[in-house]
Amino acid sequence: MNTSSLVRADVASASNYYTTIEVAKMLGMAVRSVQLMVDRGDLQAWKTPGGHRRISRESLERWLAGSRSGGRTDAGVAPEGAATGRESPRRLRMGQRPPRLLLIEDSTHFQNLVALLLKQKFPGLEVHVASDGITGLASFGQLQPDLLVVDIMLPGIDGANLITGLRSHALFGQCKLIVLTGLDEAQRAPYAFALDQVPVVHKPRLVNDLPPLIEQLLGNRMSAAVQEHRVETA
Repeated sequence: MNTSSLVRADVASASNYYTTIEVAKMLGMAVRSVQLMVDRGDLQAWKTPGGHRRISRESLERWLAGSRSGGRTDAGVAPEGAATGRESPRRLRMGQRPPRLLLIEDSTHFQNLVALLLKQKFPGLEVHVASDGITGLASFGQLQPDLLVVDIMLPGIDGANLITGLRSHALFGQCKLIVLTGLDEAQRAPYAFALDQVPVVHKPRLVNDLPPLIEQLLGNRMSAAVQEHRVETA
């Protein structure tokens, strides 16, 4: 065994690397989705002599954490409503930013519906949209939102594991969570472990139920943002 192989084996045994399956379980993704992330360079990995990927812990943590930023991110999250990068001089002086919401939803119809509804109800709210779970995870670390609204049924990713994984991660911090779903109460039973004490909005009642929940969870910050918007546009 050459020196390079010895070093790799030693590093791998020190738990600095994960298998593809381990990363898939941690992120609530399909193994194939993790493999694609490696192929795209989102995660750094090497292969064992047997052809198995070993993903560096550092690259996974870096991908999760991202870099704090507003506006359009490298992950392709398009902000809606109060776009960032153009906060009012008053906000900049006070070191404030508007409340930030991240929506992870693959349906273009519901993306547009939620964005339109929130723009109408909460003009001071900064809204970002991710159309898939992988982009949403990257964007979460980059945006550090105050509120996450996520569809539990997302293609290529286990929404329930995504939710439980985020809630247990240090990055989640004080972020609030709302689950958006087209599943009725009986259909949601298999996901009960992930939905414990989490507000759920059934898509047929989205227009009626989502705004009051946002107002309740964001509280005074939302009221202040609405007032600030009124002052700026007066």
